[in-house]
Amino acid sequence: MSAFLTVIRRDLLLAMRRKNEMLTALFFFVIVVSLFPLGIGPEPQLLKKVAPGVLWVAALLASMLSLNRMFATDYADGTLEQLTLSASPLGLLVAGKIAAHWLTSGLPLVLLAPVLGLQFDLGGEALAVLVAALLLGTPLLSLIGAIGAALTLGVRGGGVLLSLLVLPLYIPALIFGAGAVEAHVAGLAFAGHLSLLAALLALAIFFAPWATTAALRIALE
Repeated sequence: MSAFLTVIRRDLLLAMRRKNEMLTALFFFVIVVSLFPLGIGPEPQLLKKVAPGVLWVAALLASMLSLNRMFATDYADGTLEQLTLSASPLGLLVAGKIAAHWLTSGLPLVLLAPVLGLQFDLGGEALAVLVAALLLGTPLLSLIGAIGAALTLGVRGGGVLLSLLVLPLYIPALIFGAGAVEAHVAGLAFAGHLSLLAALLALAIFFAPWATTAALRIALE
């Protein structure tokens, strides 16, 4: 676990030195979400209806902005090769990098979402469901995105290819995450959506580091 925590601490320190990259994703999230109430108008019922989808799509796209850099910098300076030669399992180190990515790109979105949700006239309980869904969904986005980032590592035009690979895999998280908030707003049970999100997250925690490690080894060969 010391190697796992060391990788997280290292990536967090690097992220703090490149604050503009993290702030770019946050500003993108804020701007995209804020534009919809201005374009749709002040109708409360309409805003409540579109809020879950808007917030989730914006969070999904914002989290993708930093996927390219998850392994690219370490690949360019040789750090990734050193990690593969480390005595610690590469899968554990990769899990640390994924956790650091979520802490710098996913968690800030979760914290901002309730504030932006007020623009859509969402109530306190609806905002709580939104936060719960994002807490389950954003780590899933980072885990799936890590696989795509590893598969496209070192490939020319990898950013476009990464989007094509990852976006279809994000659809279940988008459906269940937005569906939980929509169900609560409509007065329906939403626990099922959150349970499915939690199940997807559990599967991704188990399989994603292994798949990412395999893809990284192929890229380094």
